[in-house]
Amino acid sequence: MKNLDPRRARWIRIRMGLLCGLMALGLGGVVSGAYRIEVEDGDAWYDLAERQRQRRLHITPKRGTIYDRNGAPLAESVEVPSVSVDAVEMLRGIEEKYVPMRIQQYAERIAQALSLPAEEVVEKLSRRRRFAWLKRRISEQEVENVRALGDRTQRYPVRGLVIEGEGRRFYPNRELAGPLLGFVATDGEGKEGIELSLEHELRGNASEVRGLRDRSGRLIFSEGIEDEQALAGHNVHLTIDKGIQFTAERELEAAMKTYEALGGSIVVVDPESGEILAMASAPGFNPNDYSQSDPGSRRNRCVVDRFEPGSTMKMFAIASAIAAKSVSPSATIYCEEGNMAIDNVVIHDTHIHKWLTVPQILAQSSNIGTAKIALGLGEQRLYEGFRRFGFGDLTGVPLPGESVGVLRPRGRPWVQVETAAASFGQGISVTTLQLAMASAAIANHGRLLEPILIKRVTDGTGVTLSEPSPRVRRDAVPAPIARMMSEMLVAVTEGNGTGVEAAIPGFRVAGKTATAQKIDPATGKYTDTHYVASFVGFVPAERPRIAIAVVLDEPMGGTYAGGSVAAPVFRRVGEMALRYLGVTPRGSVPMKLSEISEQSGEDLAASTYQVLSEARAAAAPISTAVVTPSAPLKSGELRVPDLTGLPQREAVKSAAALGLDPSVEGTGRLARQEPPPGTVLPKGSPLKLIFEPPT
Repeated sequence: MKNLDPRRARWIRIRMGLLCGLMALGLGGVVSGAYRIEVEDGDAWYDLAERQRQRRLHITPKRGTIYDRNGAPLAESVEVPSVSVDAVEMLRGIEEKYVPMRIQQYAERIAQALSLPAEEVVEKLSRRRRFAWLKRRISEQEVENVRALGDRTQRYPVRGLVIEGEGRRFYPNRELAGPLLGFVATDGEGKEGIELSLEHELRGNASEVRGLRDRSGRLIFSEGIEDEQALAGHNVHLTIDKGIQFTAERELEAAMKTYEALGGSIVVVDPESGEILAMASAPGFNPNDYSQSDPGSRRNRCVVDRFEPGSTMKMFAIASAIAAKSVSPSATIYCEEGNMAIDNVVIHDTHIHKWLTVPQILAQSSNIGTAKIALGLGEQRLYEGFRRFGFGDLTGVPLPGESVGVLRPRGRPWVQVETAAASFGQGISVTTLQLAMASAAIANHGRLLEPILIKRVTDGTGVTLSEPSPRVRRDAVPAPIARMMSEMLVAVTEGNGTGVEAAIPGFRVAGKTATAQKIDPATGKYTDTHYVASFVGFVPAERPRIAIAVVLDEPMGGTYAGGSVAAPVFRRVGEMALRYLGVTPRGSVPMKLSEISEQSGEDLAASTYQVLSEARAAAAPISTAVVTPSAPLKSGELRVPDLTGLPQREAVKSAAALGLDPSVEGTGRLARQEPPPGTVLPKGSPLKLIFEPPT
């Protein structure tokens, strides 16, 4: 600089100063920007980096299992494979101009492996998302096909396909207790039944899991995954007994087929604890394949359907009257010889009587006698008596859609004819569960219990979270009155009572039949062609172990009376349940059910059912009829066909169509014919058809 011209040196210094100033300004800008990024906006940039680096997953826990009272699974969740795709990973490294061609090629190969439309796969890959379901719940063969597509030993492996385990609800007993359990939809939410009402307990709480993503977007769990048992939903143990439930559904289905009924329901209750041992509804459905079922078959008729109970209400009306001391148990009542006018309505009795005692009124199911007792009790006290037995109120069972039934509200009292009609079950409506719990109240010394359906709830580790205990809602009637009613109800199933078909050999059965007319929606009047047949009672009468309510809607198989249709179902279910519970008839030797199952190697309920069937078959008389050998028929003759096993309507129709004159004896399905099949008879000859309930 010393040898330079002073003016030139000064200019150089000026330029160097300007350059240093510019560099200082640039450095200041960099420092200022770094300060703003690191200090002022540091938190925001940190959060952005964490969001790009981390991924949060909301893990849905494994749904809890539903068990019966003995620990047998009724509904459980199993892992099934499903396949998803990461389209970004699949197309990574492919030039943009070749992407459409590769998408089409990959889609065709994937569609062939999973039996999917190629257009559907192309649409999902074209969205180029990190996650999309290709197909859920795939077969083992499809799993192998997907793995073959991703095999790296081949020239063009398909990347980004992921096989994941996905929970699916499985019902190992198929249709057993279907309307009671409900089902779980594909979105994992419970629909109907226990699956819906206990959704919160069964599903559990979703957990959030954090992880890191590598350069390919794959998730690496940095904090680990919680214990699977801690994530699982709670397990629910029902009071339902699988063996008794099986019997109830089997007998209900047989009765529906025999009597061509539209529907039916059965509730079996332990009177001492209020625990529900069986709740059967027909027609039912298979929760494993709920999409193929009719919506009407998925409803639980035991709690949803309400119906006019008919004569079963007589036991509660008379019990209330005796408790209120408006009638004496030994009183004799004039029954008007079968017809009694009240206001502008005439009440009829099926069996014509002049004088009947109170027990005889129950045994003969006299409408007139019950109506007179109810009128003596009074509208208000009859209404209050029904409410004490739980009618017109929810039972509190944890099931969706429970009907409260219909009773007259306090603000609108019954008129005289309504009071009389209500006493024998007309003009009011109840549910099967209400009937079962009300009869259990008489069996349990007059104490009305809350029904218990959930025995206990446990977490994934087996710790009990809740365990309901028996709870008395109220005293329906005093204990002495309940014992007296039990004795009166025994007369219904003995001698000339209307419920003799419900009698169980070796036990005293207390119960009541009902044959209730249905209302025609078109006319608003009672019809003479459609009925609801029912029977409700308990056994043994002196120390009740089970209370059962049986209801059949519109039986049409030649008979519709509750004593002929519902009572035999009560007998078979009760007989099976008592043997299953280890209750034996007086004077008999107890039989160990474990020995039965060991000998047969079958399910406990099925083996016990077989033992009872064989015992009944051994006691049946052996037919000695001889069938006439085949021979040419003369003019005007015919050969008697074999109609065994047909219901009454079909058997009578077939015999009449051939030119025979059929006569009917008994109920159920055809057991014997007189003359026997194969006999040659002239046209117009009588044919006796002997029917028996199915065993």
